[in-house]
Amino acid sequence: MSEFLIFFELGLKHILNIYSYDHVLFLIGLAVPFSFKDWQRILLLVTLFTIGHSMALLLVVFGIVAIKVSVVEMLIPITILIVALFNLFTAGKTSKKESINIIFFVTLFFGIIHGLGFSSYFKAILPGGTASKLLPLAEFSLGIEAAQLVIIVVTLILSYIVQTFFRFSKRDWTLVMSAFIIGVVIPLIVTNKIWLR
Repeated sequence: MSEFLIFFELGLKHILNIYSYDHVLFLIGLAVPFSFKDWQRILLLVTLFTIGHSMALLLVVFGIVAIKVSVVEMLIPITILIVALFNLFTAGKTSKKESINIIFFVTLFFGIIHGLGFSSYFKAILPGGTASKLLPLAEFSLGIEAAQLVIIVVTLILSYIVQTFFRFSKRDWTLVMSAFIIGVVIPLIVTNKIWLR
């Protein structure tokens, strides 16, 4: 049980810490166009993201995929930027429901990219045998899922408060938050070490 808690807590801390603000920004961007009545859709999106994250960890841990950390560190803020730009261009449009399959696929793919960003560290802390890698990975993924749900619920509560008490429309709230995310992410892309090579 204590080993479960170690990897579960590692998953929680991977998301719920000050240094994971890029992951938090991605989740906020994912959740901000939705409300509590869309809970099934947002739960599916978060779970797909976790599945992608876990798939990337599996591929790296078992030596199937190797990718440069600098490339992944560049791709992560780009995924956040894409989500925020998507929100900007689709805010308030009713046809957004038609493109939900694309959103699901993209969320899964972005989960893979974010998972690759953490894979080298995760690989270093895992025990040796094949069987001993799968259980910690599942425990870690449960921690990731739980932490992501915390971020999503907090985002939805904040959205509800802003829209109910401060009379923001859902469209305006999505635009404001997406613009904020873009403002944070663009400097991350521009100042990335990959440009210095």
